[in-house]
Amino acid sequence: MNDMLRMVKTEIWKLKRYHMIWAGVFLMLLSVVLTLFSTTALDGTVWTFSVFTEQVIKNNVTMIFPMCIALIAGYIIAREEKDDTLKSIMTIPVSYSSLLWGKLLVCALLSLFLGLVSGVFAVIADLMMGFPGISVASVLQTFISIILNCLFLYIAVMPVIAFAARIPNGHMIGTIIAFVYGYGGMFASGNAALANIYPVTASLGLIGYRSYDSAVHWNVSICLLSMIAVLMISAAFVFTAKGNVPVSPSKKHKKTITKKGW
Repeated sequence: MNDMLRMVKTEIWKLKRYHMIWAGVFLMLLSVVLTLFSTTALDGTVWTFSVFTEQVIKNNVTMIFPMCIALIAGYIIAREEKDDTLKSIMTIPVSYSSLLWGKLLVCALLSLFLGLVSGVFAVIADLMMGFPGISVASVLQTFISIILNCLFLYIAVMPVIAFAARIPNGHMIGTIIAFVYGYGGMFASGNAALANIYPVTASLGLIGYRSYDSAVHWNVSICLLSMIAVLMISAAFVFTAKGNVPVSPSKKHKKTITKKGW
């Protein structure tokens, strides 16, 4: 446990060097900007604070966050190979799976941070637009919903991240898969049963997304089982992962040829 805590602290310290974190902040801002653009559509929607934040959450789920966290997590994992530090790390008594767990735990904390950033951007945008219905209680509920949703989305995408970590330079492949995986939530949401099972949309059920609507039915137990299933799949990928440490071929010694004669 102490080794894991030290590993997590080390990974958090390394985050200061990664400019990729700013890409995550930018993507959280992009989700809010896309929602602002949707408010200009003349489709009869009555925009309030709660409706606006619900659309931010929807954009996070289907377009932004799965791809965002897969990109950042894959980058953090791949840096050990890019910086050629993985060979040095593997010389100390720590398994690659433990190293990977440490990075994944840090990415879970990072997902909470990005959820907080998304909530801040959503509240600022609402204040700028002047949508009605904002209050201390609604702002608090917004932060709780967005932050928890980002955490659950990270858990949903974790198998993709863990699988991509098994492939040399596979973080970009994982990002593409995560984007398609998240976008699939848009189609899964059209079916109540599938929405509860599909991990990306199951994250919405765990935060009670639009539960006030009589047409929305969430089975929290099934949503929770979906999260447990992806965690087990992630664990299987992590525990069986091996570091892609390049092994330098041993040099062959040339045989000295003894000259014959004097």
